[in-house]
This record gives sequence, structure tokens and C-alpha cells, in this order.
Amino acid sequence: MCDKQLKERKQEQFTALLHLKIDSLRDSFYALKRQAAPGVDGVTWKEYENGLEGRLADLHSRVHRGAYRAQPSRRVYIPKADGRRRPLGIAALEDKIVQQAVVTLLNQIYEEDFLGFSYGFRPGRSPQQALDALSVALTRRRVNFVLDCDIRGFFDNLAQEWLVRFIQHRVADPRLLRLIQKWLKAGVSEGGQWSEATLGVPPGAVASPLLANIYLHYAFDLWVEAWRKKWAAGDVIVVRYADDFVLGFEHRAEAERFREQ
Repeated sequence: MCDKQLKERKQEQFTALLHLKIDSLRDSFYALKRQAAPGVDGVTWKEYENGLEGRLADLHSRVHRGAYRAQPSRRVYIPKADGRRRPLGIAALEDKIVQQAVVTLLNQIYEEDFLGFSYGFRPGRSPQQALDALSVALTRRRVNFVLDCDIRGFFDNLAQEWLVRFIQHRVADPRLLRLIQKWLKAGVSEGGQWSEATLGVPPGAVASPLLANIYLHYAFDLWVEAWRKKWAAGDVIVVRYADDFVLGFEHRAEAERFREQ
């Protein structure tokens, strides 16, 4: 589907998206990090490459028959600068392959929807570009008050039910929706013990950054864009990178009013 068609269909739901081909799965496999640690399946990139075409044909068949099952993320901990440890999830290799293929597909839709001030985890966008946009906004717009915000524990605590509802605004293919729900419910394995996931997106999963962006597009971006255009007095600037965002206000009263909402 070309960019022109997507732009013309920005208000439509897509009902037949899950037509992943083996070529797409192969491209996704080769887009993965080759030295990444294995998930609960214990399979490395190099091992999966041995007999790749047969493996991909089997995976393709399972996805389209509905027999594909998402596996839990393997929980590991990495040290932080302050001495604490940050939990990280490592997905099974086939989950990474399918998620990468779906992300590539969904990016074609959501890159037409996402707003210009959203920079995190998007193709062709970077933290440096977010900083550049913020610098330009602060120096060229009438900004006298700044709020620097982040959402505590966002990736771990976003509401899965609302995420699925948000996705359904644009995606009505039940097979693709079931795939996403399988990833959300796959849970985490730590020390051989499985725990259910009722909140958040899978830690470390390929699809999680895009799913988080979709959630914030509806829960924050569209709301703040309407607020600053229709109700805010004076200049209001916004730059968001994932769950961190900066707002600049011309008037202190508007900054205070935003904090109260």
C-alpha cells in the first residue's frame, strides 16, 4: 500500500492486514541483532539461520493458521549507574521475527497518523532530532515557563484494554488483533516461574515501543494538540520522546492549568 493511499485513508480501519509473506519474515529475521541473548526458547540467531527457509515456512504456516503461540519474555536484570538493577525482558526468537514483521507493516499506517512533536522510536527520528526541535521551539517561540515531565513506570503499567481499543481505531483485522493480544498476555519467565501480564507491554519486545507510541498518541498527543489549539492562551510548545515530554508556555497561568489537568 503506497503512502498516498494511506494518507487518503487516515480515518479508515484496515480489515485485511495480516498477509505476511515468507519474504517479510526473512527480512525481519535479518533485521534482528545477531549477537542478542536468547529468550526462553534458548535459540540464538545463528542457530535459527541453520535451516532458515524450512523454519520460516513453518512459522509462516503457524501464523496464518492461528497456531502460532507467543512465548513469555525471559526476565534478566542489568545494572544501573546508581547501583540498582533494571529489569529487562528478552523475547523468544520467533516472537521477535513476527513482531518485527508486524511493526514494519503497522509503521506504514501509524507514520501517517503520529504527530510531528512525537520523536521516540519512530523510523528516521532520533533523540538528537527531539533535542533540536526543542531548542528551536524554545528560542523562536514565546516560551517563558517550561514543564519537563515523564510518566513513571509507563511501559510497565499502561492499560492493555485501552491499548487494544486504541489500535482498533485503525486496525480491524481480527487475526492481527489476536496476535497483539497474544504478545500482551504472554507474561514473563523468571527463574523458571511464569507470571501473568495484566498491565503494560512486554519488556524488551520488538513491538513494545510502537505499541507504547500508539497508546500515547491517543492518550496524550491528540489531547494536548487539541488543548493547545482550542483552549490554551498564548504559545504552547510540545516535544515528546517516548514517555518523556517537555512543554513550554508563554503564560504561567497556562502552565499551572496544564499541571492541574
